[in-house]
Amino acid sequence: MFDRRGDLLVRDLWARLEGEGIRTLSSHTHGRHHPHLSYAVLLSWDLERVVDALAALPDGGPFDLSFQGAQVFPRGRVALAPAVPAEVAVRQEAVARALVPTGAVLHRHYQPGHWVPHVSVATRAVATDLSKVVTAVSDTVPMIARVERAALVDSSTGELWSLPTVP
Repeated sequence: MFDRRGDLLVRDLWARLEGEGIRTLSSHTHGRHHPHLSYAVLLSWDLERVVDALAALPDGGPFDLSFQGAQVFPRGRVALAPAVPAEVAVRQEAVARALVPTGAVLHRHYQPGHWVPHVSVATRAVATDLSKVVTAVSDTVPMIARVERAALVDSSTGELWSLPTVP
């Protein structure tokens, strides 16, 4: 999860796009999403076992992400593309490896060696809207956001459990 400034920068981008009629995480599903960088997406999990596994990992502390452009994924998903410090990629892999023994089912795109770091912007932009999204991202970057805390989030409800450290 980002610091206040980074959170506001992403939310401002979401609001500009929503004003253009382009869906973002601010209006996606329950509308309780937070700007974030995901280390892992779990398809099923046991909350207590996942919390225990993450608590056993060392606290890597806060870090900065530098955004320079956009990434376009299938089905109209567009994201901010961060430059990720090498240590953050190592931390993501440690999280993924720690979660597997809990019985959690890790989404294939978050398996070690398959993670594409991103911060979601548009959730289902149609082809004719892609130029608007990319223009809005281009008007926003370069941008630096500080990751200062970590949480488990149930993306189906928006429920959030803060973690005491940043793995």
